[in-house]
Amino acid sequence: MKENKVKAILIPAVSLLIICVVVTALLGVTNAVTAPKIAQLAAEIEAAAKQAVLTDATTFSDEKQIEKDGNSYTYYEGFSAEESLAGYVFRTSAKGYGGDIAVMVGVKTDGTVAGVNILSISETAGLGMNAKNESFLSQFLGKSGTIGVLKNGSSETEIQALTGATITSKAMASAVNQALALFEAVGGGQNG
Repeated sequence: MKENKVKAILIPAVSLLIICVVVTALLGVTNAVTAPKIAQLAAEIEAAAKQAVLTDATTFSDEKQIEKDGNSYTYYEGFSAEESLAGYVFRTSAKGYGGDIAVMVGVKTDGTVAGVNILSISETAGLGMNAKNESFLSQFLGKSGTIGVLKNGSSETEIQALTGATITSKAMASAVNQALALFEAVGGGQNG
């Protein structure tokens, strides 16, 4: 009787252990096979994003780091075909309505925004997700200093907020403003 109880417990437990070991091994093999491809794809996407936000650059430096206000930021120097500095590309983020919005911002040597590319966003569909639209992103082009957000209209130093997505609009402006502040921190204002 006791032997049947032991078998009733032991056989399923051993079976589950074997299944767990096999599944873990298969997941490890899958990760080993896909990890390099995922890393390569991420590098290609990042290279395309850098080129999109700083079109005057033909080559970029290796990844560099800068510390500002207790945070670490990644940036790249972009060089023209003549090998002169064309500008910088900064990776920044800000808290939006649905979570962090990660962006890549190109800044020319004169301190103006050359381009903005959203790397990740999870805002409300139909409202905050409209931040991905070119008509919204293009508002940042040519602006410098500190960019503000207006609910109606825009100006030299402000963009027009997305309808129903002021928090998202302010987060985007904050991420771009971080890049402009980093431009100053790396000495960009002295190079232009």
